[in-house]
Formats: sequence, C-alpha cells, structure tokens
Amino acid sequence: MKTTETPAPVPAESGVPVTKTGAPEGNPAKKQKKEGSVLNVFSHGMLILWAFMVVLPLAWAVMTSFKSDSAIFSSPWALPDKLHFDNWARAWTDANMSDYFFNTILVVAGSLIGTLVLGSMAAYVLARFDFPGNRFIYFLFIGGMSFPIMLALVPLFYVVNNMGLLNTIHGLILVYIAYSLPFTVFFLTAFFRTLPTSVAEAAFVDGASHTRTFFQIMLPMAKPGLISVGIFNFLGQWNQYMLPTVLNTDPDKRVLTQGLVQLAASQGYKGDWSGLFAGLVMAMLPVLGAYIVFQRQVVQGLTAGALK
Repeated sequence: MKTTETPAPVPAESGVPVTKTGAPEGNPAKKQKKEGSVLNVFSHGMLILWAFMVVLPLAWAVMTSFKSDSAIFSSPWALPDKLHFDNWARAWTDANMSDYFFNTILVVAGSLIGTLVLGSMAAYVLARFDFPGNRFIYFLFIGGMSFPIMLALVPLFYVVNNMGLLNTIHGLILVYIAYSLPFTVFFLTAFFRTLPTSVAEAAFVDGASHTRTFFQIMLPMAKPGLISVGIFNFLGQWNQYMLPTVLNTDPDKRVLTQGLVQLAASQGYKGDWSGLFAGLVMAMLPVLGAYIVFQRQVVQGLTAGALK
C-alpha cells in the first residue's frame, strides 16, 4: 500500500517568519512599503493643511485690500467687484506709509550691512583662531541670545539718550546691530568651522594677509551662510516694534511697525478699513518677496553644515 509523501517545506528566506507548515507569513518589504506610503500620505496631508492655514489669511488680506469698505462687511469672502487701487494710493500718501517705508529701509539696510560685516568678522576669528578667552567670548555671544530685550529697555534708553542718539536713524541702526550680533555670530561661527582650511592655508603660502584671505576667499565661500543669516536678520529687524517704540518717539522718524500701529488707530476711527488692509499688505510684501527670492539659498545655508 502506497502512502502519500508529505511535500518538503518551502525554505524561508533569511529574516522572513514562517508558519507551522513552513510557508512564509508575508513579505516584510511590502509591509514596510505600505507603512512608508501611509506615512507619506499623512505627512503630505499635514503639509497641505499647514500651507492652507498660512496662505489663506495672506490671500484674504490681499483680496480685501482691493475692496471697498462696504464690500468688506457685506461680502468678506467674495472677490472684489473691481480693483480699488485708490485704497493703496490713500494708504501710501494720506497715511504717510511712504515716509515709514523710507525710514525703515534706511534703518534695516544700515543695520543689516553692519550686522553681517561685524558678525562675520567676529565669527571668523572665533572659528579659525585659537587664543586665550576664545570660548569665553563665544559664550558671551551665546548668552546675549538668551537675554530678554525687555529687561534692557530702560537702561538702553538712558544709554542712547546720554550718547545723543535718541530719536535718530543712526542711533536705531547701532541698537539693531547690537541686538542682532549674538545670533549672527553663533550661526556664522558654526558655518565657518565647516569650510575647508586648505584653501586659507594655500592663500597664506602665496603671501596673502589675513584681511585679504578673509574678504577675498573665506567670505565668498560663506555666501550661503551669509544669505541665510541675512534673511533671518532682515525679518527680525523689519518686524521689530519694541525697540523703535522706546528709542524713536519722533513722528517724522517712525519706522513701518510704528506706522502700522498709527494707521490701525487712525483708520479704525475713520472706518477706512480698505486703506488699513492696503497698508498691511504693503508692509507684508517686502518680507514675502525677500524669502521667495532667496528661499533656495536659505535652505542651502541651513543644510551646508550638516552635509559637510
């Protein structure tokens, strides 16, 4: 009498669990792929939701700036019947937004250039040269990042007043530079440490001085880091409100943030909400434009240290 032979169990691949009969339970690669796709869908969904939450208020403000006052309250979510450019003209001239823009550009341009020049020089020395007190000076800059600006407003007011810099553009520029230096030095010190030393050593062998090596070789190599920290400083200085409110009380020298507060108060009493939204969009456009133009350089500067 013949008996039916039991088939030999199928050999399982290494690392693949098998059942009691010897058959593989499943393909782990397919499970991992499925889990990865679910995670991608979730992450992309969250990014889309976040983008919607950020873009919707901005788009609504831009749309509202071209509406009439009656249309803002009667149909706040509808598109404007026509583009009311007179709202922008009224905010630019009657609300003195042109003067606020000019003062802000002067202050931010001067402070941004001064911050990048002084910050890059200090960061280069701290990153490349070993001398007594190097770490102490570096940690002093780090400590400046953690110092609340609110605690320094009263003594800063008296210091600026005693120096004769109160209610002046150049006084505000110097304060902005001092306010932005700690973060700039902290950011650029880490960036300069990632740059190759062989290029600087070759320049020294060719007879270049430290100053020429820094400005002609090392500083161009640090361009991604300079653009990144420049964008962050531009955003912080453009939106700065507390310092100019305390140190700049002259109505003719107000910056944009002070002007927006004044615009909100005056236009709110007048009921000129369309002019108020036009002024808000005017203050918002330079920041958005700067980030859109330099967004690739910002990402390169933030990831350069990790990639090297």
